[in-house]
Amino acid sequence: MRAVTSAVPVPKYHQVYLVLREQLHEGRFSEGVPGEIALMHEFGVARVTVRKALGLLAAERLIRRTPGRGTVPLPASVARRDTLRGDSQRAGSLFENPIGLQLHTQIKVLSVRTVPCPASVAEALEMVEGEPVQKAQRVRLIREGPLSHITTHVPQALAPFGRRDLARKPILMLLEQSGVQVGRATQVISARLADAEVARHLDVAVGSALLSVQRLVLDRRDRPVLWLLGLYRPDRYAYRTELSRVGRIDARVWVNKLPSPAAVDPRSSRPQ
Repeated sequence: MRAVTSAVPVPKYHQVYLVLREQLHEGRFSEGVPGEIALMHEFGVARVTVRKALGLLAAERLIRRTPGRGTVPLPASVARRDTLRGDSQRAGSLFENPIGLQLHTQIKVLSVRTVPCPASVAEALEMVEGEPVQKAQRVRLIREGPLSHITTHVPQALAPFGRRDLARKPILMLLEQSGVQVGRATQVISARLADAEVARHLDVAVGSALLSVQRLVLDRRDRPVLWLLGLYRPDRYAYRTELSRVGRIDARVWVNKLPSPAAVDPRSSRPQ
């Protein structure tokens, strides 16, 4: 029995949903998804918990539930067609795809204000602690609901952005329109637990595990221009890279191979 636990800061139905979703993506259940009673015993949960998890999977078009006939996984072509937007929005990249973002996601601007630069951000932006920066907080939404909570800090001199600007365009595009020549970025991907504020905006339980992306963007002169913290729901976002093997046959390593701009499909949204 694969019993779920209350020790994990994620609702039980969501734990069941995540496990079943992963198994579906692995191609299991070719002969049909186990019934509600079988899943109750497998996960050690109540029937209402199983039904809620299956409801989420059905909403994503990963399964079809037919009264009297049971539950079956949808063919990959159907699931892929119906969830293309959702899947593409879960794929991350180094920079935002402005076309895809405008087409497939919505932005809710929570706040935009000038604040004294905190110590941790000042170090990253190579500023003096307390210097003015523009702090913006936004929530990005996809069809299924909230995807990410984004906090950005930009030196005040570079950030004449208003609430309407940030709701309509990616911040990198706004920076470039203001004259900044974006060059490169470094980022750290880790995990973080949702606090009360972030949990409320992402519609998750307090203490839920989130994917954390900290990114520092530099211009072509290697001057820091943007510090970003993105907190993502792991059930709606995955970070994907393409790897290539390089080196001699006795010392080959895997290296990250980023797609060229021409290889990016403008229909695919890659939110940050």
